[in-house]
Amino acid sequence: MNTEKDFSPLTPNIVRALNDKLYEKRKVAALEIEKLVREFVAQNNATQIRHVIQILASEFALSQHPHSRKGGLIGLAACSIALGKDSGLYLKELIEPVLTCFNDSDSRLRYYACEALYNIVKVARGAVLPHFNLLFDGLSKLAADPDPNVKSGSELLDRLLKDIVTESNSFDLVAFVPLLRERIYSNNQYARQFIISWIHVLESVPDIHLLDYLPEILDGLFQIMGDNSKEIRKTCEVVLGEFLKEIKKIPSTVKFAEMANILVIHCQAADETKLTNDLIQLTAMTWMREFIQLAGRVMLPYSSGILTAVLPCLSYDDRKKNTKEAASACNYSLMKLVTPEDDEEEEEERRESTGSPSKENDKPKTETDSNDMLNASQESVGFSNISFFTPASADRPQVTLDLDGIVQVLDRHLHESSTGMMTRIAVLKWLYHLYIKTPRKMFRHTDSLFPMLLKTLSDESDEVILKDLEVLAEIASSPAGQTDQNLSCDNVDNKVVLKVPEGVKPAQQSSTGSKGVDSSPSTPSMNSYFYKFMINLLRRFSLERKLLENRGAFIIRQLCLLLHAENIFHSMADILLKEEDLKFASTMVQTLNTILLTSAELFELRNQLKDLRTQESCALFCCLYRSWCHNPVATVSLCFLTQNYKHAYDLIQKFGNLEVTVDFLMEVDKLVQLIESPIFTYLRLQLLDVENNPYLIKALYGLLMLLPQSQAFQLLSHRLSCVPNPELMRTVDESKYMDSKQQVASRRASHTQVDYSELLQHFERVQSKHLEVRHQRSGRSSDHHDRKLM
Repeated sequence: MNTEKDFSPLTPNIVRALNDKLYEKRKVAALEIEKLVREFVAQNNATQIRHVIQILASEFALSQHPHSRKGGLIGLAACSIALGKDSGLYLKELIEPVLTCFNDSDSRLRYYACEALYNIVKVARGAVLPHFNLLFDGLSKLAADPDPNVKSGSELLDRLLKDIVTESNSFDLVAFVPLLRERIYSNNQYARQFIISWIHVLESVPDIHLLDYLPEILDGLFQIMGDNSKEIRKTCEVVLGEFLKEIKKIPSTVKFAEMANILVIHCQAADETKLTNDLIQLTAMTWMREFIQLAGRVMLPYSSGILTAVLPCLSYDDRKKNTKEAASACNYSLMKLVTPEDDEEEEEERRESTGSPSKENDKPKTETDSNDMLNASQESVGFSNISFFTPASADRPQVTLDLDGIVQVLDRHLHESSTGMMTRIAVLKWLYHLYIKTPRKMFRHTDSLFPMLLKTLSDESDEVILKDLEVLAEIASSPAGQTDQNLSCDNVDNKVVLKVPEGVKPAQQSSTGSKGVDSSPSTPSMNSYFYKFMINLLRRFSLERKLLENRGAFIIRQLCLLLHAENIFHSMADILLKEEDLKFASTMVQTLNTILLTSAELFELRNQLKDLRTQESCALFCCLYRSWCHNPVATVSLCFLTQNYKHAYDLIQKFGNLEVTVDFLMEVDKLVQLIESPIFTYLRLQLLDVENNPYLIKALYGLLMLLPQSQAFQLLSHRLSCVPNPELMRTVDESKYMDSKQQVASRRASHTQVDYSELLQHFERVQSKHLEVRHQRSGRSSDHHDRKLM
């Protein structure tokens, strides 16, 4: 430095001492400067004071010579001490050159700069707050300083500044938040520690409402939570916990919507191998749960994102039990937010287009209709009595359910093979809930969802299949699904789907009417999708024989519970009547017949068919019979069930013209076992009335003659040997005998509504087709064998 230069009012001795390499000499010079500035203060000579500060800053603190920079720093600190309470007038000139030295490559100089700034701030106290951003920016750099002495000095300065901010009521949070938002994304561990400590302090000050700006820094806080330092993670966890407590206290002021997507992002584990990500995900999921409960329908527009994050967590194992429970609570709470109100927009459009007034029965199913589904979810979560924060009606935000986005997310999870079982169940519960709460809007998505719902019937889990059937049954029976379009099915897997048989039409009903309340019990009363469902279900059974063998009975029995059993059997019989694959038709009829005769779910249908007392029951019998003709033994068992014993005998007489195979004999064997079951108790008791039931006995003897000498033969033979002598039975009670004759006569009279000769002819035609197909197959097999020999 040029010592001959004029540094007035600084004396040459002060200038030389400030440039000295010894600290003690620089300290003496600082005392002289302090004395000089005090004189200027006493004289109120602001011009000279600024001149001294300018010389110390430009000629010393910002000098190229290290010792000069050190002298300048201690000189500026001396000026601040001399100025006392008036230092606030010169803070910009005092602070800026010191902060510049924070970037010096010499660690000793950075330490002296930190020391100088500490003295400046200590004197100025609250007056430094207008320059807080500059101080914070400088301190954030020193927090990551590699030199321990510098870091120690910065920590002292940091504590001092925090005390000043805590005591002050004039902190400019608005000006500070942009800087905080920028620095919060630092990857340096010490910088993160510095940032999170400041957020903790600001959040604890009552007069500083940092919660208002939480959307600006929430993402950064979750980033910091992923730090490798346990201490930093713990501090961040505490800070987020404090914010959440405050949110619960004053939910009306919280900007839930602005933070929803941030939580959605962090609820999704980017790298499940890192333990820190587990903590982030659990914390974000906990926040999401609280947000949904506190904000209520405000969160609905973000439903698709929330479900994207929540659904995969439902399949977590016990290692992530807490996250799974939080996700379950989120899922349940979000589902509760969807109400019939979300379907009203569609309803208004319908009314405007039709000009019809609203009716009470226009409303979708009420909340109670889906209680079973929701209660099951509630039990798994252990969560009830949820209360939502609801703004005053005047301020209540208008929210729209993102139904298209939700359906897209649900459909994607159904398509993904990696989706866990509990997630698939939750997806199906959501679809069921949406079809109940918003049926009109949901049916716009049915055509795209339908193929995947059918495919889900092949799932490995019975529970998934059961929930899937509930959705399909709701689609098939909802009044909102009624259309006037032709009942042709879309292509599935690029293959032609069966068409609805001629003469089969869905019951015409209002799109808002009840489910076929006034329709005939023997006529399917479902909507347009019912037949589409039945056709595609049978086609899937045809293409996937394993599904039919392993799950066919389970699926059909559940459908009989969810929909009217008569509808299921009536429609399937109609469709099978036109089935071209005769082998499949025979197998399907055998399956349906076994279900009809053995399942508890079919008790009412069996009773309806037992006596054929009404025109409807006779019509149902004829419908089933025509399809049952694909399987001769099943046809006989249907006649036994309906007490058509003469026709059963006539059928068995025709068996002599059939090709008797091992499979055929096995079916007869099973029928004999069924005759001995509780289902046919009434049939066995009718064997006591020999005179009035001769064809029953003849039919049973016919079966006996078909069987080889087997266990079934012995069983049926033993049963027939117990048939009593009719003369002995007649002498027991003549009056009862006459009553019995009258009952049989009455039953036969009701059977006259059925044209049995036409049914017998139909049986012969169907069996002729089967015989022709078997011969064709046999011929092809023989030709193939001959070609091999050649």
